[in-house]
Amino acid sequence: MSGPVPSGAPGAAGAMWLLARLRLLRILNMFSAFQGRKGANAKSRSATGGKRGARWILAPLVAFGMLFTFANVSRTSLLNLHCKIDHAGHCAAALSQAPREQAMAAIGASLHAAPFSPALAAAATLVLLLLWLVSFLLPLGSRELAQADWDLEWLVTLPVRRGTLLWGRLLERSVANPGGILALWPTCSMLAWYAGHGWLAPPMGAAVAFVLLGLAALARTLADTGLRLSLPPSQLRNLQAMASLLCMPLMYMAISYSIWSNNSFTMDWARAFPAWTLWTPPGLAVRALTDRGAAQAWGAAALLLAQSAALLWAGVALLKHQLRHGVVASGAREAGRAAAGGQAALDDAAAPRWRVGTTLQRRELRLLGRDRAFLVQSLLVPVVIVGSQLLFNGQLSSVTLIGENQQLMAAIAFGIGSYVLMLSAFQTLNTEGNALWMLYTFPRSIEAMLKEKAQLWGALALLYPLIVFGVGLAYSPVFDWRLAGLAAIALAGIPIYTGIAVSLGIFACDPMAQELQARIRPSYSYLYLMLCSLYVYALYAPEWIQSVTIVILTGSLSLALWQKARDELPYLLDPAASPPARVALSDGLIAATLFFVLQALGRMLLARDGHTGLYHTVYAFAIAGAAVYALTRLVYWRHKTGGVPEVLHADAGGKAAALGAATRHGLAAAAVAVLFGAGYLALIRETQWWPAKPPSELRWLVALSVCAAPVFEEFIFRGLIHNGLRRLAGAWPAALGSAALFAIVHPSTAIMPVFVLGLCTAWAYERCKSLLAPMLVHAAYNGAVLAIQAG
Repeated sequence: MSGPVPSGAPGAAGAMWLLARLRLLRILNMFSAFQGRKGANAKSRSATGGKRGARWILAPLVAFGMLFTFANVSRTSLLNLHCKIDHAGHCAAALSQAPREQAMAAIGASLHAAPFSPALAAAATLVLLLLWLVSFLLPLGSRELAQADWDLEWLVTLPVRRGTLLWGRLLERSVANPGGILALWPTCSMLAWYAGHGWLAPPMGAAVAFVLLGLAALARTLADTGLRLSLPPSQLRNLQAMASLLCMPLMYMAISYSIWSNNSFTMDWARAFPAWTLWTPPGLAVRALTDRGAAQAWGAAALLLAQSAALLWAGVALLKHQLRHGVVASGAREAGRAAAGGQAALDDAAAPRWRVGTTLQRRELRLLGRDRAFLVQSLLVPVVIVGSQLLFNGQLSSVTLIGENQQLMAAIAFGIGSYVLMLSAFQTLNTEGNALWMLYTFPRSIEAMLKEKAQLWGALALLYPLIVFGVGLAYSPVFDWRLAGLAAIALAGIPIYTGIAVSLGIFACDPMAQELQARIRPSYSYLYLMLCSLYVYALYAPEWIQSVTIVILTGSLSLALWQKARDELPYLLDPAASPPARVALSDGLIAATLFFVLQALGRMLLARDGHTGLYHTVYAFAIAGAAVYALTRLVYWRHKTGGVPEVLHADAGGKAAALGAATRHGLAAAAVAVLFGAGYLALIRETQWWPAKPPSELRWLVALSVCAAPVFEEFIFRGLIHNGLRRLAGAWPAALGSAALFAIVHPSTAIMPVFVLGLCTAWAYERCKSLLAPMLVHAAYNGAVLAIQAG
């Protein structure tokens, strides 16, 4: 609005406060939507209850963890810069003579005692400048620049002058920039803390960070509001792609100063950063927080406010000039060109030809080619992220290191592939946007369509590890069995984490959200990254059995998540309905984990003087198994779960017939398992793998192996895990999967016979659907093995 303001309209300050409050309330409402609850003063109404979830726990934990992480990075960055710029030799000697935490505490005390040197202040200015650029580029690259904000056209109709509206927009973008707050506030607070301001450091850091966030909001508004009126949509998408591409290297460069081993070119840049930058807004912010003299600090703060006010006034004047003809330069529909040669195009379409992938996959590739921002984000940004992290941390000073360090090569290969999946397969549902409902109208199940999408993104992500291994072999053409194993683990992780990414993307998707950014809950992205970091241990594990165990466990986790996601898909667009409770693979994995944790706790509690005997193990095993069984049955009873396993499954023939069938099939499978176990023991009798004789307290070992283990382990591995896998993949894949999981929880020397035992118990269970049959097989096998060892 450029004319006179009607009487009764709020003043400039009131309008700016209302706009900022509106933005904060929208963010709060989005956060409350993530938690699935209403505000304290919200009026209740009679309505269908929403879906239950545990997101209210996850979101605050993730937010607190991120704030703590950024604060710790800021602290270590300042201490490292202080060491390597002011006292390089003294700090190196202190770190070599004392534990790291003790040495870092002494370094922090020295930084507290002395004022910041000009060189250290210039280096801190460089770090603050990098973080300011991140606070500007991160929100700029995370939204569609070619489309105006949905509320902008509505706001210009309010009885508020355009200048006031622009000042309000800068204010709300300053306070509603979570990424910028995380980047700038901890660093500014740490600068004030080590300058001796004590507990005044957080509010002082917040005040200075707010000034810098105002400048970042101005730069962002000039880019996405002003340039939208002068650039076509294609160039705006290129600008968005460039912003998302530049943000990650700048962030990793800033983080690299927190690593003590960093002696790369970035540290040389910090040492040589010019002193005149202390007169720029980031430099004045550093001086205002770190100058020990009150006059110097207040003078720097006043100059910072003056410079910021001048820049903001000039920026708002430029924006008013750009928006003098309105806030929209073109309609929502973009122009297109008609295909030339209509008849020739029809003839080409009718001619049979070879095509890549399915129709849905070709559609995804075409959309990917049209959307440059998503193309860069999904296929190029992961390379930039991993490469920047290694380059700025000094771990990849030469590309030849890829070939020399096989574990580093495999870690880079898996890291890039997993990042590609997080930025592509994780967005499988979110990329459909408002057209998601159309997938439910096609004559194919949405599960099948998501599988095709997952296959496409998994194949694209698999190209990156292959390229990394090719480059590594080119610089070090030594291919041995160790490298083959690492390559197999890294390549196997791509399809495994494709399933995890797609499943977590389904859980994170909120199709009812009005804001595009709110349709993906960010906490699931951090959960995915945490799971990826766990898989990296498989590449650095000292023993091969540990690597195989991690691969099997993560593969089972991928299947369990996909099963949960598949059950959720038919109810995704319903805000209240949830799938009926059924026995799932995740139930078995949770029960198995709880079973082993309770065993360990039981042994700790029952131990005397730190020593545990065999009877302690038996008691802990029995208590843990009984607790898991009781809790599982209680949960199933409360949720009215279907498909709960039964010890004796009585069908039309009655319990007597069911008992006879379980006994027959159990004895038949037991004969096979015992014969294989006896043959295996005969082969290793004269080797180092021959197990020691049973202890003298044989009765406790019999109670554990013949009585307790068959009951509780078969309930978990056959009743829960096998049943969950069978519903997902069929009988034989379920038998193989449950047997593999059953085998890896046993000692490495017993993996082969225990795997065969798992197959036999699965066969017996499939034949009669009673847990009694696999329990008999398990008990007979354990008893026979004990007898052979004792003989």
